[in-house]
Amino acid sequence: MLRVCVIGLGPIGNLHSRIYSEDDLCELVGVCDIIEERARAAGERFGVPWFLSAQDMLDKLKPDVVSVATGGFEYASDHYEPTIQSLRAGCHVLCEKPIHNEIDKAEEMVRVAREENRCFGVNFNHRFTNAARLAKQWVDEGRLGHILFCNMSLWIGKPGLFDSPYFHIKALNPHSADLMRYYCGDIASIQCFATRAPGRNIWSTASFNVQFQSGAVGHLTSSYDLARGHPMERCEVAGTKGRFVLEDMWREVTLYPADDLVKSVYTNPVFGGFRDFDDTFRDRLHKFLQQVSGGVPPSEIDGSGEDGLIAQKVIQAGIESLESGRVVTVCY
Repeated sequence: MLRVCVIGLGPIGNLHSRIYSEDDLCELVGVCDIIEERARAAGERFGVPWFLSAQDMLDKLKPDVVSVATGGFEYASDHYEPTIQSLRAGCHVLCEKPIHNEIDKAEEMVRVAREENRCFGVNFNHRFTNAARLAKQWVDEGRLGHILFCNMSLWIGKPGLFDSPYFHIKALNPHSADLMRYYCGDIASIQCFATRAPGRNIWSTASFNVQFQSGAVGHLTSSYDLARGHPMERCEVAGTKGRFVLEDMWREVTLYPADDLVKSVYTNPVFGGFRDFDDTFRDRLHKFLQQVSGGVPPSEIDGSGEDGLIAQKVIQAGIESLESGRVVTVCY
């Protein structure tokens, strides 16, 4: 059984801790946060030792797996240090998205994981659903034929002021960029436009045109301005033989064959299906535990640190386009 620790105990870190405490593949053995009140509360809630120093926890508990669920500037700057510390301590690491808001730090995180031969994953929970995996199976089976285009939309209502004009673009779109790559391959170039809703200090709604390395084209619309509710996400991928539409990660995916009027629909079942958004985390965390305990090579981790790095490079290219007014080539 894998020994697991969680670093960062905001709402997401507490969710990670609860899921690990309920998973048969692991034992939650410790939690850590730099804020004593949060660390103490989580330790008492889950009945495990709590720490204010990640290095102290790693030295004393020697976990096999660490979840890094910290925040920081642009919701990601605090991921770097505990990830490096955990990897250097010999732990496998699952990091919350974005992997990091600075490309050079994200590159070092991936490099250290490779040097230490540790599994390094990013919480791309939007792809860890039965509906999303079925859509990927259809692509891999060639049921869409040659991919032509991808239309992606993702939005949540997130009011308030933020620490960076690019907060929404960097914090929300790792999921979008990852799903688009998951189905259509690497993105070659990108063009971004964005707007600020009244009263916002960030680019709160954005539109991206992309061209994939395969030659396929695509579009992404993302927003923090729409009311939180249902639905919030839609991914459409089309090819010469058909197209699919994936709605709200786990809720439903539909295959529309080009030469058949009969469509195929997967709908999340009432019994035994995903109950809520938390279940996407449960699926993703369990998959990481399965792969680590099963001895999957670090290079084959589903939703890897490398995937997280590439998503941030796509986003950075989008920001460069927004600033310059040019189409920008993604630098891999």
